Amino acid sequence: MSTAASSRLGCHDSRAAWMSPAQLAWRLRDRVVRVAAPARALTLTGVLPPDTAARVPEEARRSVLEAADRLLPPGDVEQVWELSRLQRLTLLATAWYLTHDERYAHRVADHLRSCWREDPFPSGARRACGIELGIRLSSLAWIRRLLNDWPGVAGLFEHDALALRQIRRHQQYLATCRSRGSSACGHVIAEAAGQLVVSCAFPWFRESERWRGKAALLLERELSRNTFLSGIGLGHAPDYQCAVIELGLVAAVEADVSGHPLRAAAWARLCVLADSAAALVDESSRQLCHDDSGESRGLLLDAPTPDCWPSMLALAGALVGQQDWWPQPPANAISPIVGALAGRKRQIAGRPTQRPSRFAEAGIALLRTRGENEIRCRCYGGPHGYRSIAAHAHADALSVEVRYAGVDILTDPGTSCCHGPRAWRSYFRARAREIEVLDDGDIARWTAEHDAYGSLGALVLHRRSVPLDRASRSIDIIDQFEGDGHDIRLAFHLGPDIRVELEESGAVLDWPTASISGVARLELPPGLRWSLCQSEADPGYPPGRARRVPAVVLLGRGPCVPEMPLVARLEFLDAGKPARSVVSRHGISWISPAALLNRAPDLRAEA
Repeated sequence: MSTAASSRLGCHDSRAAWMSPAQLAWRLRDRVVRVAAPARALTLTGVLPPDTAARVPEEARRSVLEAADRLLPPGDVEQVWELSRLQRLTLLATAWYLTHDERYAHRVADHLRSCWREDPFPSGARRACGIELGIRLSSLAWIRRLLNDWPGVAGLFEHDALALRQIRRHQQYLATCRSRGSSACGHVIAEAAGQLVVSCAFPWFRESERWRGKAALLLERELSRNTFLSGIGLGHAPDYQCAVIELGLVAAVEADVSGHPLRAAAWARLCVLADSAAALVDESSRQLCHDDSGESRGLLLDAPTPDCWPSMLALAGALVGQQDWWPQPPANAISPIVGALAGRKRQIAGRPTQRPSRFAEAGIALLRTRGENEIRCRCYGGPHGYRSIAAHAHADALSVEVRYAGVDILTDPGTSCCHGPRAWRSYFRARAREIEVLDDGDIARWTAEHDAYGSLGALVLHRRSVPLDRASRSIDIIDQFEGDGHDIRLAFHLGPDIRVELEESGAVLDWPTASISGVARLELPPGLRWSLCQSEADPGYPPGRARRVPAVVLLGRGPCVPEMPLVARLEFLDAGKPARSVVSRHGISWISPAALLNRAPDLRAEA
C-alpha cells in the first residue's frame, strides 16, 4: 500500500472516530448506494429524434462549431458565461451532436470527470447557490442527451458512481435549501426548473419522483408569483427575465417528455412571459438597457452573445408559436433542437393579436412610431422592484428611454451589476406611479408622478408627461413640481454613440458611427444652467454585465418654480435637413460624474 493511500485511510479513520452513529450509518448507506448504482439499469428519459441535427440551419451550425473550437484547448476559460453552470460544455456537446467529432466529446468528458473528482459539490469551489445549481443540473441533463449516441456517455453519467453521487447531492441541496421570500426572485425559478429537468431526465434515485412532483408545483407557483399578470418580471431586471423564460420553457418540455406535463396554466403563463418579452424589444430585437445585467442563459446550445433575447424568442416561437407582430429572430441551434424534443407547438388561447404597448401593473408604457427608422420611447412609472428588498430593482424615477432605429438616444443607464459600486445603485433609484397613457393615433402621451423626496422634509410631487407626435417625429418631456421651491437637477443620459454640441437654447445630437446614422435637436428647458458631463468614470453607459463605456450626460441646474413646467423637446431631423448652427465647445462646462454622485441633489429626475 502506498504512503498516500495509507495517509488517506488514516484521515478517514480519524474522521470516523468523531462521527455519530447516525452519521456513520448514513455514510455506510451512501457507500452502498454508490457501489450498487452502476449495476442498475439507468437510462435517459427523452432522446432527440434522429433527424434533429439536420434541422439546425447551416449558419447556426457554423457559429456553434466556431465557438466550440475556441473551447477545445485546455485552460481556455475566456468565456462570457458563468463557469460553474457548465454551459461551455453544453456548447461542446452541441458541437459533437452536429458533427460527431470525437474531440468535442472527449473535451466534455475530461472536464466533467475533473469536476466530479477535483471539485466535488458541496465542498468544492463551485458556488452552493440555488440559481447556479439549477442551471448546472439543466446543463447536465442536456449534455447527457446531446451525447446520447457517443459510446462513452453512460460511463460518464449513469455508470459512474461519483457522477451519480454529485447529481444526487445537487438535488438534495435544492430540495432542502431553496431560496425563499424576498431574496428568491428568479433564483427560485432556476432552482425549481433545474430540479424538474434533472428529475425527469434522470429518474435514477428513490427520491426522484418526489423531487419531480415538488419541483413542478414550485415552478408553477413561482412563475406566477414572480411576474405581473402582464408577464413583466417583478424584479424589473430584463436579462434575468430572459433566463427565467428559457428555464421555464426547457423545464416544461422536459416534463412533457417524461409523461408528467405541467398544468395548462403554467404553459399559458410562460406564453404570456414570451409575448410580453417580444413586445418590449425594439426593431433590432434589443431589450431595455437598464438592469442589474447578469447576461444569464437558461440553456446554452449556441455561441454566446451579449444579447440573449433573439435566441430566447426563437426558442419560445418553436414551442408556443410566434405572433404576427413578433420580431423575426435569427437562425439558431437551440430552437430546432429543443423544438424537436417537444415534438409539437403548444396552442395557447387568448394571446394578443396586436403588439401590446402598455403594461400597467409594471408601470411600463411604450410609445412608438410606425414604419422605417422606428422611434421608440419607453416610459417607466412603476413599483420599486421585487418585494421588500427590491431585488434587482432599477426603479429610476419617471425614466424615459428613447431609441431611433435601434440606436440609444436617451438612455436609462441602470446599475449594470447588483454587487457593483454602491454609488451606481443609489444614483439611479427612486419610486414612481403611472397615471395614464393616451393614444389617438397621431399623438401618444404618457403621464406619471412620484413623491420620493422624503429627505426634503416637505412633500414635493414630481409629475412628468411625455407626448410623442408621430407626424413631426418629436417627443416632449414635460416636468412639473408641486411643493416648496427647491434647487433641482435635471439630467438627460445620452447613448454611447451620441455626439452633442450645446447651443444657447438647446443641443444638437448626431450619431454618425452608429448602425443607422441620424441627427436630432434637443430643445432644453430655459431657466436651468446646462452643462455637459462626460468621463470614462462612473456611471457611464452599461453595454453589459459590470461594464461601462463613456457617455455624455446633459445636466441642468437651477431653482424650481412650483407648478411651472420644464419642457424639453427632442426632434428628429430628416436626412439632409440642417440643424441650427452649432457653437464651439469652448466655454462649455465639463464635469466628472463622480461629482454628481458626491453632491447629492435636493431633487433629481433622470430622463
